[in-house]
Amino acid sequence: MPYVILVTGASSGFGALTARALADAGHTVYAGIRHTTGRNAPAVADARAYADEHGVQLRTVELDVSRQDSVDAAVATVSSEAGDIDVVVHNVGHMVLGPAESFTPEQIAQIYDTNVVSTQRVNRAVLPQMRRRRDGLLVWVGSSSTYGGTPPYLGPYFAAKGAMDHLAKSYAVELSRFGIDSAIIVPGSFTSGTNHFAHAMHPEDTATAEAYEVHYAGLMEDVGKRLAALSPPDADVREVARAIVTVVDTPKGSRPFRTTIDPADDGSEAVSDVADRIRADFYERIGFTDLLTTRTTS
Repeated sequence: MPYVILVTGASSGFGALTARALADAGHTVYAGIRHTTGRNAPAVADARAYADEHGVQLRTVELDVSRQDSVDAAVATVSSEAGDIDVVVHNVGHMVLGPAESFTPEQIAQIYDTNVVSTQRVNRAVLPQMRRRRDGLLVWVGSSSTYGGTPPYLGPYFAAKGAMDHLAKSYAVELSRFGIDSAIIVPGSFTSGTNHFAHAMHPEDTATAEAYEVHYAGLMEDVGKRLAALSPPDADVREVARAIVTVVDTPKGSRPFRTTIDPADDGSEAVSDVADRIRADFYERIGFTDLLTTRTTS
């Protein structure tokens, strides 16, 4: 069944790959991209060229997830052109590199805004139509750092992704009686094929960052290198997009709650399996097990 799908942060990396893979699977996909007439105009042109070459329904829409007016306008555009949105892929994210202390509080707030608060803006714009139809799917692109290894100098990013994971779990149970599915996709540390590290935020407090160099000289560069060394040479970032397509195309109510794609095997999948089982056990103890299953009928 073809869906109308909105993918956030789709100018490059996981987002662009996912938008293309979903369009290839027969869905009508809107790649949410900010600055579509400015710095990301080449990404818009690339998406249009891909759609023309492959004969798929891949479109772009101006979407700045840091602004509610932009989110509302994007959702209105998609809905007027293609109908109600069936699936949202919360993909937008921003990496950081540097000692945690050297980031200003304003930078920490910005990282949380991009990785966590932005999903709330999108949800508040899209969920009313999903609740009205008693149908829909939220796909959250998380991080293996939530339950797996957490190397240094990435702390604010890890903290934000962990917060997003908890928000996703809350939404999953609160939307289940509305017939809305939720799924968390957990990529590992893919150090090539995305722009996460290239576009990472660096500390504004350079004096503090330099103080850390006394005892941690070169660590910032080493983190990326050592993460890359953990991944097998055939690690394919497109596996994340393929996993999202699989989840989207799985029948409602049967979709896996969490899917991990981690070529470095940092332990995330093993720990998250335990955490999700404990969560399910707790819901059984308090008598809310029905909230863990999406209703398939209105």
